[in-house]
Amino acid sequence: MSKIAIIGATGRAGSQLLEEALRRGHSVTAIARDTSKIGQREGVTTRNVDALDAAALQAAVVGHDVVISAAHFATLPASAVTGPVKGAGVKRLLVVGGAGSLLLPDGTRVIDSPGFPPEYKAEAGAGAEFLANLRQEQVLDWSFLSPSAEFVEGPRTGAFRIGQDDLLVSSEGRSWITFADYAIAMLDEVEVPKHSRQRFTVGY
Repeated sequence: MSKIAIIGATGRAGSQLLEEALRRGHSVTAIARDTSKIGQREGVTTRNVDALDAAALQAAVVGHDVVISAAHFATLPASAVTGPVKGAGVKRLLVVGGAGSLLLPDGTRVIDSPGFPPEYKAEAGAGAEFLANLRQEQVLDWSFLSPSAEFVEGPRTGAFRIGQDDLLVSSEGRSWITFADYAIAMLDEVEVPKHSRQRFTVGY
């Protein structure tokens, strides 16, 4: 059993990560501005923290084996996460990544493709910058898990593929993953690390 702190635990990805961690018997500290919707649950400690408050975030993650950041990149840059995590003495950081920095068959990034939705550009660009900062990180044992192009609600099947830097596309021509199956891939990495200091991706 690990002690896992999840930043952004009330979001769509964060809430599924919380459920998957509890399903596997881990102890979870759920961190968000407002954790009231989580309620009282066995195995969960809630912390109402503004993640941009470095001192509060550092205090919230002290004593954990791993921190998972599921916060939006546009509101929480890499330094706002890595600084408090290192200050707390936590060695492992796993990040809910974005698909924008994944590569297409021609070697270009998804975010740079002509059809990329403009409304997602700011978040995707911030995610790519977050990854670039992690790749310069000298202290933390980090992993950055990019979902497929469509990150959606749906069933927990346990049937998916793992890739590295290339966008995964299903046999039907769709690039997608549910939050529930994404959470399985992330908790697998928590329990059996295979992508130390690497980005990887998950999809059908």
